[in-house]
Amino acid sequence: MSEIKNGNENITGKVNISEEVVSIISSQEARTVKGVVGMMSSLTGGFAEFLGKKNLSKGVKVEFQENNIIIDLFIIIEYGAIIQDVASIVQDRVKAEVESMTGLNVVAVNVNVEGVVVPENKEEATEE
Repeated sequence: MSEIKNGNENITGKVNISEEVVSIISSQEARTVKGVVGMMSSLTGGFAEFLGKKNLSKGVKVEFQENNIIIDLFIIIEYGAIIQDVASIVQDRVKAEVESMTGLNVVAVNVNVEGVVVPENKEEATEE
């Protein structure tokens, strides 16, 4: 597990923030955006696993570069949502939340749309 120093080293000590912490913050914030229905882990050889709320840090890849962070999110979108709009909102909110909570600089939030979920009532409407 990687850690990054947030630059607030002083007489009392230093603060290290792990990838896991940044992943959980990112995942939780992404899920609050209207149109995002979940996170998906596609980081293991193409195997995609739909993840529920119990696995809070999955669907997120965090890369530390000195005092900068690059975040990759793997999300599932609700059918009918405008993908570009949802992705843009996710980028803005995740960047702001991670920077606010950690004091670290987020240089990129890459959103990967891994799937679309069609609500059951939409499916029934198309069959009729």
